[in-house]
Amino acid sequence: MNNQRSFFFNVDWLTVLIYLALCTIGWFNIRAAVFDEAHPDIIDLSTEYGKQFIFIVTALVLGSVVLLLESRFIAALAPAFYVVTVLLLLLVLVIGRNVGGNQAWIDLGGGFRLQPSEFAKFATCLLLARYLSSTNVKVTELKSFLIAGGIIFLPMLLIKLQPDDGSTLVFCSLIFVLYREGLSVYFLVFIGLVATLFVLALLYNVWFVVAGIVVAGLLLLLLFRRSRQFSVGVLIATVACVAFVFVVKPLYFDGLKKHQRARIDEVLGLNHDKRGVGYNQNQSKIAIGSGRVWGKGYLQGTQTKYSFVPAQSTDFIFCTVGEEWGFAGSVTVLGLYLFLLLRIIHIAERQRSPFSRIYGYGVASIIFCHVIINIAMAIGYMPVIGIPLPFISYGGSSLWSFTILLFILLKLDSNRMGMNYA
Repeated sequence: MNNQRSFFFNVDWLTVLIYLALCTIGWFNIRAAVFDEAHPDIIDLSTEYGKQFIFIVTALVLGSVVLLLESRFIAALAPAFYVVTVLLLLLVLVIGRNVGGNQAWIDLGGGFRLQPSEFAKFATCLLLARYLSSTNVKVTELKSFLIAGGIIFLPMLLIKLQPDDGSTLVFCSLIFVLYREGLSVYFLVFIGLVATLFVLALLYNVWFVVAGIVVAGLLLLLLFRRSRQFSVGVLIATVACVAFVFVVKPLYFDGLKKHQRARIDEVLGLNHDKRGVGYNQNQSKIAIGSGRVWGKGYLQGTQTKYSFVPAQSTDFIFCTVGEEWGFAGSVTVLGLYLFLLLRIIHIAERQRSPFSRIYGYGVASIIFCHVIINIAMAIGYMPVIGIPLPFISYGGSSLWSFTILLFILLKLDSNRMGMNYA
């Protein structure tokens, strides 16, 4: 009886409702993106929308199984989940199927494939939470920081070898988990500064950027000249920034492949190739813009109907929302994601267990990163790196992994009044 009460009454059903709404929106928009008049039935299993129905049903089964597990069991097996996903990431490098230039899939037969990198996300969040919630572990200490960084870096490295740049980048979002657990805000400022200097060094003359850095450094020295320690820090930072600016272009041209540089150049406005590398994003922006305020109506999108946008049911599913449901539909979807993220953070903050709180922030970070990058990619503010929109894009691996990621948090939350199981 106690288990039944825990299952039915302690689960955050509002979060489940948001999850179901996003899955439903995804299912209908996948149908719109690849609609075939010869197969109008929405559960026709020969179509992507029919297969997505199966993925949603199986995802609900997986979510229910997670809710029936013991929270202690989930925490105890965190290292095992991590090891299994690492082994799968190694396996896919050997026997994986190459799709779109990435050897990221294990063929299961019958048209179904498994993408281990998707499952590595929740496994990494679990082990990171397990480690950071351990006794005497402080992320402000170098040893703890390096171990936590290693937990994140290992799957990143294996995914980069596929090479799947999009999924690799998503793991960087876990820096927000470390920040929540005590990592200095200056570390985030440092990352933001590096990214800003990287872009500026590509857009402008190097000496112009160097002059800007020197002027900024001098202003800080004048404003805080009474603090000797701060002044020394500013001098060191200024020299480091100038040195970094001079190596940006060599790193850019030698460290990235030609097609990767072309995508970045397109976003930064350094190149305009609407028929080549910029084709996907240009068509996506046309589709979203043509929807205007209320959209063209369900199954009425011309960009969608005539398949002008490649990968429209996966990477560019948001342009289907924009074209057929307009600004109103796009804002609704963004509102659901915002509500979901705020709900996840609220759930994380009310936990009594450090393990559950840390894991909750991992969930929020992963979903936030996916949403921001996918939508920015669809509207031309990020290079095309191929990551799905959570719960909405077509694909079993993506939906299953996000479902497990979210429902583990819901299970941990349902037992939040119990003991600390970290």
